[in-house]
Amino acid sequence: MNNSDAIADFYKKKNINIPTHYQWGTGYFDIIRIDNLQRREELISLISFTRKNLYKIKLVKGKCKCHYADKTIEINQYALMFINPTIPFLLEESDGPIEEYFCLFNEEFFSNYGNIKEYPVFQNTQENIFDLSEVQYLEFENMLNKIQAELSSNYDFKFDVVRNLTYDLIHTTVKMHNSLSTSSVRKNAYNRITLLFEELLALQFPLHTATDYIRFKKPKDFAAQLSISINHLNKAVKHTRNKTSSEIITERILQEAKILLKLTDWSVSEIAYLLGYETPSRFTFTFRKKTGIPPLLYRRDQTNK
Repeated sequence: MNNSDAIADFYKKKNINIPTHYQWGTGYFDIIRIDNLQRREELISLISFTRKNLYKIKLVKGKCKCHYADKTIEINQYALMFINPTIPFLLEESDGPIEEYFCLFNEEFFSNYGNIKEYPVFQNTQENIFDLSEVQYLEFENMLNKIQAELSSNYDFKFDVVRNLTYDLIHTTVKMHNSLSTSSVRKNAYNRITLLFEELLALQFPLHTATDYIRFKKPKDFAAQLSISINHLNKAVKHTRNKTSSEIITERILQEAKILLKLTDWSVSEIAYLLGYETPSRFTFTFRKKTGIPPLLYRRDQTNK
């Protein structure tokens, strides 16, 4: 599925009119506001936004929980979220409906305008949800209002302004939380190889149907796809992430396994084969070794929560 098809598919499934203020195949940017229960039910499915190529910056008002495969983050009243499309999550309301105001875009929209995915707010789940005060919330709401107004204008260079305003929002957040640092992103060949490896791994997920399956499951598969030796791949990943490529692959596959066990009724055997395990017993052994419990017990525990 190409980018324009993926975007059209997203709008079709959410019953939203496809916007006409951008060119297909080049770049995409839009803003959506959800401020009542009916609107939320119309637009947001059980898994909040799992498109593989669309990023999101979301302003949230209300009490809710953000569930990742390995942890849950509680939002007390106001928060700003930066969502990488390769990291699945579930947003659960805690005390009545919440309000959401977000912009969503693909990487192509910022082509030749900086590398949006290198910012720390988009790189992991430790640095992408920020609690806000009411004053801060209103400040970011005003930023999104400015982006919305510009997006709806007739100005010939409005998309350049939208890009600038979006980067301004990101930089404001990073400055506000100065513990974030781009120094962790190494500007060298090892970092580029690692990012390409992680992107290739992430693009295989999420698995939407029982006919999906992962194609690259061993370090040699990724090395071949990247046209480098296994030793070169392993050295780059170890240097950048302090983990082996096998460890990262296993962690991401098990993350997907947890999601499938939580949210589908697929059998353990089906999940095992879709995730590249030769036998269900091998999958069960690995899952139990890494989590401490077998898959069926994990599913039962999650169902009872």
